[in-house]
Amino acid sequence: MLQRRTIIAAAAGLLLAAAAPARAADTATANDTALFLAGMPPAADSPLAPLTKDRAWQQHAHTFDGTFGRLDQGQLARIRAWSSANLTSPHPTMFYMFSGPDFLYANAFYPNATTYVLAALEPVGTVPDLTTLRGSVASSLYQLHVSLSSILSYSFFITHRMKSDLRATRVNGALPILYVFLARSGKTIREVTMVHLDDAGAVQPDADGNARGNATRGVKIVFAGSDGEARTLYYFSTNLANDGVKSSKLLKFLETLAPGDGLVKSASYLLHSGGFTTIRDFLLANSAIMVQDDSGIPLRYYDHKKWDLQPFGHYHGPIGVFPGRYQSEYAALFRKSRPIDFGIGYRWRPGDTNLLLAVKMAATAGPEASARPATGEPTTEATPTEPEHTPPPARQRRAPRYQFDWFRFRRY
Repeated sequence: MLQRRTIIAAAAGLLLAAAAPARAADTATANDTALFLAGMPPAADSPLAPLTKDRAWQQHAHTFDGTFGRLDQGQLARIRAWSSANLTSPHPTMFYMFSGPDFLYANAFYPNATTYVLAALEPVGTVPDLTTLRGSVASSLYQLHVSLSSILSYSFFITHRMKSDLRATRVNGALPILYVFLARSGKTIREVTMVHLDDAGAVQPDADGNARGNATRGVKIVFAGSDGEARTLYYFSTNLANDGVKSSKLLKFLETLAPGDGLVKSASYLLHSGGFTTIRDFLLANSAIMVQDDSGIPLRYYDHKKWDLQPFGHYHGPIGVFPGRYQSEYAALFRKSRPIDFGIGYRWRPGDTNLLLAVKMAATAGPEASARPATGEPTTEATPTEPEHTPPPARQRRAPRYQFDWFRFRRY
């Protein structure tokens, strides 16, 4: 609350600093806007530069400096080291479904990808010229802290809170968070284009919002890292359930980029259900590498003759808000796991984390004809709305009593 009062109380001064008529007409670049929102100084000649002299922005910058510094040292740097040691032959494209605007972990696991494709329900949103936000810049900065609090603390977004957090101000949706994560990852934004997918799955500009009402909308961001190489980030707002993903044309677009490498974490165990078989089968058929926690693709769908399965960390089963998702096969595999020094997913503490690295063997690297369970069992399953009541095996360890009362939610 003290931080909120500090930011809001300084709103008037924050706006006065941008009041010069000659400057007000200037438009900040996307990169300067990203830097400003991330608590990093924009270019000296940016119309946002005067705003950085205000105490509200300086408090915002100080908080983000500390938060992201600790996160990088204790988490992201360790993930990058793990990736460098274990993902020895990554592909240019990475697929991250159920991601929210989580470029931060996409880049940590796959720092050398040239094309990132993220997809989730969260709306794309907008980042208007911050110099025009009379009376709301300070509150927008505060709302960023609120929206990012869970992923910076636990490594995942809380979906039911995101629905309200990302609509709280005119700086809304996934886009401002993508801006912050790109800037804090050391990227320079070169171009931002609102897009939609046409009937063939091709990306079309959507600057004027001229897409059909049911078209899948997204954003294309061209950026560069320290090497100066242009890279592309796509974020699409779409329903990944069977009916939604089939009509969205997203898979047609992803097919043009396949094979790619995948990441799934904190995915509400949706890929365990019968309502998400289409995206599950696509990932199995079109991914050469998959990095996931146990909320991702169930182990029984990985054909052991086609995939090299490498377990890391410890598997204790799902947290209490996801009953019926315990996997005895996972437990057996993780008896011979290798250690990791970072946490990920719902069990975000390093000593409790499980991470599976699945690498498709070279002889079967092409698209698979089907993704039926490796055990030969049928694919008939309960729908996402039908809870499972199967008791966990006797050897399942009791979940630590984390404070997840606020986490009772469904993504779809």
